Amino acid sequence: MKGSDKARLKEIIDLSTEISRTNDIDILLDKILTKARALTGADAGSIYIKEDGRLTFKCAQNETLQKQLAPGRKLIHTRFALPLDSASIAGYVGRSGNSLNIPDAYRLPPGASYVFNPEYDRISDYRTTSVLTLPLRIRHDICGVLQLINAKTRDGAVVPFSGDMERYVLYFANSAAVAVERAQLTRSIVLRMIKMVELHDPKETGGHVNRVAGYAVEVYEAWATRRDIPADEVERNKDILRIASMLHDIGKIGIPNTILKKPGRLDASEFEAIKEHPRLGAKLFLEKQSDVDSLAFVVACNHHERWDGKGYPGHIDVQTGKPVGGHGKELGLARGKQGEEIPLLARIVSVSDVYDALCSARCYKEAYDEPRALEVIRSESGKAFDPEVVEAFFAALHNLRNVSSQYPETR
Repeated sequence: MKGSDKARLKEIIDLSTEISRTNDIDILLDKILTKARALTGADAGSIYIKEDGRLTFKCAQNETLQKQLAPGRKLIHTRFALPLDSASIAGYVGRSGNSLNIPDAYRLPPGASYVFNPEYDRISDYRTTSVLTLPLRIRHDICGVLQLINAKTRDGAVVPFSGDMERYVLYFANSAAVAVERAQLTRSIVLRMIKMVELHDPKETGGHVNRVAGYAVEVYEAWATRRDIPADEVERNKDILRIASMLHDIGKIGIPNTILKKPGRLDASEFEAIKEHPRLGAKLFLEKQSDVDSLAFVVACNHHERWDGKGYPGHIDVQTGKPVGGHGKELGLARGKQGEEIPLLARIVSVSDVYDALCSARCYKEAYDEPRALEVIRSESGKAFDPEVVEAFFAALHNLRNVSSQYPETR
């Protein structure tokens, strides 16, 4: 084996090890595409996941178009599905399991068994030339498709993907498929837990928790950018935050149905009962066995604390619910945590959760339109919310709209 081959294979092994540590499927797909593009010098790319006999468009990147946006903004992509047929390059690869290495998408070989659709190029004013499309294969099954677009030289010239590069990326794609399978299982388990809560609380839907988690990741990224947090720390926190945020209200499983399903506002005693859900949620993660467990504990316990100290449950023993540390202990009351006593990522989930609640219809209120919801968030800066987190929220607003469009309510 040549020295260059050994170096390339070591790079692939290192990349495979790195993605294997990622827990959340959305974060994972973005990382897979980023690493695959770096490996090949691709300007753009996308990932499709096989769902219900079709390919669902899940993730896309385009360096050329990204550079045209303001700093901090991300490209907006609408999720759609492709049939597993020859009407598209991805559909053909997903059905046949064969890789395609196309030097020029506008000059397909005569009699090709697949078609290139130039519609996206027309809409985005982009030119697709070289295309490398590979199946994501788990054992004998295809779980998705990885598509890389426009290999570039160091001076920016678009060139075909080499045959050697195709072989290397196929090795990486096989490792990526295994990571995808594991992350999909994790997401499935989390969503099953959410469905258990949904049986008690109709408001706690898959759309709601995915939006809150997506908002939280975007707000955290905007906050971290302003603080110059190291990139590896940001990526690690985004991964565990995405899952922990989805579990923020898991404690509602312990609240009576009569309260959660009440068709109207709660009275004082009912509200006191529902204030138990942060503690009950945190109790589920007392035996912390992973970083996800640790953050899920923190988020569940603290997402209803307020910056001004008027939130709940405050300084308590999660196991018993009793006040601790002298914070109102003599009166049997727990002082609310305030300011930076509240963990940062819980402060971020708090504003994300409230924003989604404002924008969602409830049995006792209509959904707020965006301007009204944003005014509430702005007015609560320094009261319910950390002012710096609110600044990050507004800095990320363009990306929050993208998250909202990707996870609409289905009911």
